[in-house]
Amino acid sequence: MSQSFAPALEPDASGTAHDDLLYRKVSLRIIPFLFLCYVVSFLDRINIGFAQLQMKHDLGFSDAMYGLGAAVFYIGYVLCEVPSNLLLARFGARRTFTRIMLLWGIASVGMMMVSTPTHFYVMRFMLGVFEAGFFPGIVLYLTYWYPARRRAAVLSIFFAGVAVAGVLGGLVSGWIMRDMAGVLGLFGWQWMFVIEGAPAIVLGLLAAFYLVDGPQHASWLSAAEKARLIAQRDEDRRHGSHTNAHSSRSLMQALRNPRVYLFAFIYFALTCASLTLSFWMPLMIRDFGVHDVLAISLYTVIPNAVGAVGLILIARHSDRRGERRRHFAACTIGGGVALSLLTLHLSSFPAMLAILSLAAVLIFAALPIFWTVPSSYLSGTAAAAGIALISSIGITSGIISPWVIGQIKTHTGSMDNALYLLTALLVVSGVALLLGVPKERKPG
Repeated sequence: MSQSFAPALEPDASGTAHDDLLYRKVSLRIIPFLFLCYVVSFLDRINIGFAQLQMKHDLGFSDAMYGLGAAVFYIGYVLCEVPSNLLLARFGARRTFTRIMLLWGIASVGMMMVSTPTHFYVMRFMLGVFEAGFFPGIVLYLTYWYPARRRAAVLSIFFAGVAVAGVLGGLVSGWIMRDMAGVLGLFGWQWMFVIEGAPAIVLGLLAAFYLVDGPQHASWLSAAEKARLIAQRDEDRRHGSHTNAHSSRSLMQALRNPRVYLFAFIYFALTCASLTLSFWMPLMIRDFGVHDVLAISLYTVIPNAVGAVGLILIARHSDRRGERRRHFAACTIGGGVALSLLTLHLSSFPAMLAILSLAAVLIFAALPIFWTVPSSYLSGTAAAAGIALISSIGITSGIISPWVIGQIKTHTGSMDNALYLLTALLVVSGVALLLGVPKERKPG
């Protein structure tokens, strides 16, 4: 580090307070915009769950066709996720996020043109290709700004975006599909894809002017503030290197690291559960005895809203304690138990909705806690490839889970066996993190 930055790096009694102010300044600048982008991206990903309430009937799609179309998204996503994250490491976040958002926005709006199963499969595949790399790109981008001890709270905001997208989808999607049906001769689900996809195009254009590639390019920071952020980031990487010195040196070593594949399995199990909530929640609520499209849409708001608040509180508690493994295990095992309780089929609708909300809180809260762990074991180019590889392997749940759950539901008439399977996966993932990852070593 240059000697001119030395005064800013000297510890003092108010260092913690100064750091808090600095990271608050960073967060206020970059987090709201990225959060909005993430909400829109996830809304465009999950609105297919609301569209199925009408689209299958309007186009004559079978459940098998629809399940395959939902899964095809993740084929494109998995194929392109690692290359996209490597492009981010090479060309920077600003250009990468601009490209991703513009193309996925165009593809999402283009879903209105679907009229045959082939159109459906192609458009879903292209949406996955274009959106690939956005989430792991955010995870990597945050490592440029925040040390590991601060990331769970920051990541929790983005994972709250999953729940917020569910809330927004619940409030808007049902209304669009019901009240816009027939306007200009279009189906309600066509209007939903147009209205919910267009914001991504606008945000993509804004990203080209608003985002910077890292602290060193931030004109809104002073030289001392830039130095402080870069010094803490570099110190954090040096501290993390004791746990996995090999993975921080080269791309190939990261790809050969067995722990990357342990993380990938854990993420696979976790996303099987979280994507089930996102995709099947409208049908779960219908099975609770609600049949009006708008009412189903509005009831999905409750588990998602509760989940958004709960995951932020749990992730902040994890940050304050500086502990990840037990927090993650408690969330996954507790979330699995909550899913298994849904098989009781209680006659009380409020009780079933409360159990669903508890499952949403715990499963959603496990996501930001999990993502603080791999980023603490990987750095540099290895982080770009390793994080994307974990995400790519893990997100294959989006290919497998809809098909498996659809088959179970078709052959048994209920989701009970699927929920038992998800419970087992969640419990195993919690135990795997406890046993497979060493205890955190506190900096200092």
